[in-house]
Amino acid sequence: MQIFGFHAVTSRLRRSPGTVQELYLDEARHDPRARDLLKLTRELGMQVIMVSGDRLDKICPGRKHQGVVAKVELAPSGVSLNDLLDGLRDKPALLLVLDGVTDPRNLGACMRSADGAGAHAVIAPKDHACALTEVAIQTASGAADSLPYIMVTNLGRALDDIQEAGVWCYGTADEAQKTLYEVDLPASVAWVLGAEGSGLRRLTRERCDELVRIPMFGSVSSLNVSVASGVVLYETVRRRLAR
Repeated sequence: MQIFGFHAVTSRLRRSPGTVQELYLDEARHDPRARDLLKLTRELGMQVIMVSGDRLDKICPGRKHQGVVAKVELAPSGVSLNDLLDGLRDKPALLLVLDGVTDPRNLGACMRSADGAGAHAVIAPKDHACALTEVAIQTASGAADSLPYIMVTNLGRALDDIQEAGVWCYGTADEAQKTLYEVDLPASVAWVLGAEGSGLRRLTRERCDELVRIPMFGSVSSLNVSVASGVVLYETVRRRLAR
């Protein structure tokens, strides 16, 4: 697969350089970002293939590659849900669970928000969800290499496991009685968000400890799932800092 853009490529080089098979850089780029990338590859002992912008367009057609493209192996998170939960038993957990999010750009943006908020992982079902594609990786701007993306066979069972580990599951739903700002949040929280339009599936909703809504004051009825993820995650962060 390919990843492109300076954020995504630099993050992969720093975290998993062994997965980078080929690295292409626009020969016309002599700016600080290109120089920093070349310095990093020299430190890693990695060869960079300098090519024209036209060739990069052919290697990575239809993408805003910024002049850098890498052919990489898919880097597995290497973390199972059980391993993750075992490591969080003695610390406040912050998780993001996505139910039915199939758009790779939404997934990448959710991962970027989750990483920024210090979440420990993003969790999604293997069916009816987006895999970690090159578009998702590029949109995540490096978060895909620092934040585990765990795909589980049965999301309901995964939520049961999360709750048994002492993490409270809060789902978002437009029709919920309480707003995000009216509920008490425990030390360990997993935010469960559904796809735009359809929202959370019934079985997922039933497993949540509580449902809340994000109050809307304008003409639109709901937020994009990645924006909603940022809102609930950073409200959790705000309360933790206030304590």
